[in-house]
Amino acid sequence: MTQSSKSNIYRFEEQQLMPAEEKLEVKKKLVKINIGLPANINKDEQCLPLTPQAVELLVNSGHEVIVESQAGIKARYSDLEYTEAGAIVTKNKSDVFQCDFIIKVAPFHIEEIDLLRGNQILFSMMHIDSQNAAIMKKLMQKKVIAIAFEYMKDEMNGLPVMQSLSEISGIVSMTVASELLSNSAGGKGVLFGGVTGISPAAVLILGSETAAEYATRAALGLGAEVKIFDNSISKLRAFERKFNQKVFTSLYYPRVLEKAISSADVVLGAQPFNSAPNYVLSSDLVRKMKDGSIIIDLNASQGGCFETTKCTTLSEPTYVKDGIIHHCVPNISARVSRTTTIALSNIFASVLLEIGEIGGIAHYIKSMKGFREGVYIYNGILTNKDIGNKFNLPTKDLDLLMAAF
Repeated sequence: MTQSSKSNIYRFEEQQLMPAEEKLEVKKKLVKINIGLPANINKDEQCLPLTPQAVELLVNSGHEVIVESQAGIKARYSDLEYTEAGAIVTKNKSDVFQCDFIIKVAPFHIEEIDLLRGNQILFSMMHIDSQNAAIMKKLMQKKVIAIAFEYMKDEMNGLPVMQSLSEISGIVSMTVASELLSNSAGGKGVLFGGVTGISPAAVLILGSETAAEYATRAALGLGAEVKIFDNSISKLRAFERKFNQKVFTSLYYPRVLEKAISSADVVLGAQPFNSAPNYVLSSDLVRKMKDGSIIIDLNASQGGCFETTKCTTLSEPTYVKDGIIHHCVPNISARVSRTTTIALSNIFASVLLEIGEIGGIAHYIKSMKGFREGVYIYNGILTNKDIGNKFNLPTKDLDLLMAAF
């Protein structure tokens, strides 16, 4: 055997024995994706997940966006704006639902699921209390990968979509409360505050998370008196540090809460999302409120912060129970549809670009642990235990499925 042959054998053996983890990973190839943006069939949903500016960014990066005609009309975005941004605008709804990626704000309806060709990637809100087993089974039959906005996390383990929507909802809740307190809305005829010699409106907030913070800022800006209740003293302490002025805070002490309730003009339910509220105001306590007072429940889609809560819509937002005006619209942020559309677009333009850059949805799910939290169906298999428990459906662990596919 020649010296050259021996050398080749040694090099071959060295290559065979080299541990796999020492090999350099091959850079993922950019994948072109086509994205469908359907119009809302739900008249009470007025927001979109992508603005024309976001569409332009995606198209300039090599992706294709198909927009259903009039999809952006309620957010004051015209078909012309989407066309000029590089989107394909179509009046044929089925064309949009044939795209590889379909992204919308409201949950998918049965008739929309019927339009799917299958093996697609769906983005939308979940609104778990508005779902049922039939919808879940239909999605599973289509072998889709479905991602819920509410559960998506970022690299800081935060909930980017819910953070943005909470900020908007908190501010909007106080503008709604101000409107409902007026005589024209059947309220007590009370101004929020700021008039010399007259006591300001009293606002009581259940919770101290993001929505509560932004509601407090809006209420204080309008001149109202604000009281915050929570079940965690550390959260209340952190909440107080966010303000330059002293804000009344308390644990849910029954007597303190009852006294505050009886004098409140507005009570806001603003507890954390993605779980049932940890404190629910009883109907007995609600009856202690003054006639014409206002209840706004931002947690209506999760069961509500009040025993008297039942979900309402933007077209019929209120009802009166025990003399109290209730406003329990789950998508209250849709009252400011353009602002909400921009906020969502800031998130999803980035996510979709990253999916293309990393080599597709499978690679993105594998590499982004926080994003995996949002996946509730993977290739037709239910992976979210909360949904499985609610509808008595079997689930499988997503990490194990990722290894199999």
